[in-house]
Amino acid sequence: MRTLGNILWHIPFLGFLTAAFYWLLGLVLTLLVVTAPLGLGLMEFGKFLLAPFGNEMVSKSDLDMPQNPLWRAYSTLVMLVYLPFGVLFVILNAIQVFALCFSIVGIPVALVIAKSLGTVLNPVNKVCVPTAVAEEMARRNARAEIDRRRA
Repeated sequence: MRTLGNILWHIPFLGFLTAAFYWLLGLVLTLLVVTAPLGLGLMEFGKFLLAPFGNEMVSKSDLDMPQNPLWRAYSTLVMLVYLPFGVLFVILNAIQVFALCFSIVGIPVALVIAKSLGTVLNPVNKVCVPTAVAEEMARRNARAEIDRRRA
């Protein structure tokens, strides 16, 4: 089913063009150095858009990936500057999701776009992981929450 979803995303809806756009935009922003945290996040988002059915975007902090504190602080500053643009992109994507839901064929594509709204709003310090990894993270977080509530 995931393969069929990815084919539907790429063939009639040209998802590969969207993926290429975000990846190239991320590459340009990374080469500018000042906007590198944003560019790296957009490159990961482009990688996600190549196979959105079967992948998830998660925060590096959720994966417990070690990060330099200065890089995290700088990333937060870049994200705050990007935030107004992110809100605009989220509004445009939400309108697109609404419009795609008018056709049955557009609903899977609308789900991809809706699933990525959080990343469009804040692509900084996000990575693309397989869905199985994201599900395992959610399972472990749920177990930790249950243990916390029992104690």
